[in-house]
Amino acid sequence: MDQLGKVAIIGLGLIGSSIAQGMRDVLPSVHLSGYDSDPTVRARATQLGLAQVAESPSAAVTGADLIILCVPVGAMAIAAESIAGGLKPTAIVSDVGSSKASVAADLERILPDARIVPAHPVAGTEDSGPDAGFAALFHGRWCILTPGANADGEAVLTMRRFWEALGARVEVMEPKHHDLVLAVTSHIPHLIAFTIVGTASDLEQVTQTEVIKYSAGGFRDFTRIAASSPVMWRDIFLANREAVLDTLQRFSEDLSLLQRAIRLGDGEVLFDLFSRTSAIRRGIVQQGQDTSKPDFGRSNI
Repeated sequence: MDQLGKVAIIGLGLIGSSIAQGMRDVLPSVHLSGYDSDPTVRARATQLGLAQVAESPSAAVTGADLIILCVPVGAMAIAAESIAGGLKPTAIVSDVGSSKASVAADLERILPDARIVPAHPVAGTEDSGPDAGFAALFHGRWCILTPGANADGEAVLTMRRFWEALGARVEVMEPKHHDLVLAVTSHIPHLIAFTIVGTASDLEQVTQTEVIKYSAGGFRDFTRIAASSPVMWRDIFLANREAVLDTLQRFSEDLSLLQRAIRLGDGEVLFDLFSRTSAIRRGIVQQGQDTSKPDFGRSNI
């Protein structure tokens, strides 16, 4: 990582602050600057010592070898425009967005001379803001790089080494394939969580608070997912609408088959489905992406 003398982080929320704290542990010699559009976040980031916090995006990126845009995907174009005048010719520009095809198109259009390597660290919590970040957030998690066909090979290697230094496991994907994969593994599950928690909220008026009072583990997990940033998820669904709608159509068809099996009392169909899904859960645990501890490792029930 000798080629990184200065790194700039634009957006100092959960992911941005976690990157800053991780860098402080493993890349202490790299000069770290930062910026956030919210002045209260800038003030708090300064108090926490996350980075040398600038008062403008262009000031933050001046002289930076790597710029990481840690903003919602809907704000990515605005963020790119705000740094365009301050980039040095050899700068690498990356991001952390959950949708990649639209982000890559925006960055390449607005910053045609930059070395662009979009990225998506598949890690996070329901919390947000600079206080929510922690250095170990990326340990053992995947970070997916989605460079374009003409991306600079040295820049891609630098980003791979950067994320590996922060503890992540790195994979390279074509942007549209990434968006389809994440629609299945993240975006649709979040959409389902938002929907079922919203339904429960409506039913709460009918059941006289019993839905919330007697919530079992499954519903608690849904509420954790549904507590994620409304701005971030609004932007993700709009940016990745094609893959989300395609996957949602398939989900709707599968749900109709499940509904029919329940109506007809077809236990064999239900058993076969539940057996396949149990195997997927075991695979996730075996790959270290979750824990097999009782009740998913909850310490407070």
